[in-house]
Amino acid sequence: MSTRIQRINETLKQELSHYIRFELKDPRLNNDMISIIRVEATGDLRFAKVFVSIFENAPDKKKEMLEILKKSAGFLRKQIGKSLTTHYTPELLFELDNSIEYGVHIDHLLRKINHKDN
Repeated sequence: MSTRIQRINETLKQELSHYIRFELKDPRLNNDMISIIRVEATGDLRFAKVFVSIFENAPDKKKEMLEILKKSAGFLRKQIGKSLTTHYTPELLFELDNSIEYGVHIDHLLRKINHKDN
């Protein structure tokens, strides 16, 4: 991956974090519970996968929040297009990233094993 794409990915991540936190006004969306983990733009900048982590225990609520983000992709793309100085503004494809929850689960299991050994 080129340094240009890496810089664009980082810019997209920062801009998306800002717009999700401060500009999306959907009452069903708890903006403080959403974190952008990483962004992977394609080389031609037509698409960008946005990996998000949603800190919500209820699976139904988590799914609903992801759907709201997917429906807001057009608005977010338009906002980002104002500040991005590229020929194309990538289409945003939101995907759920469970790596943080998986890490917490593994940590919990390791603590449990460690506790049994003592």
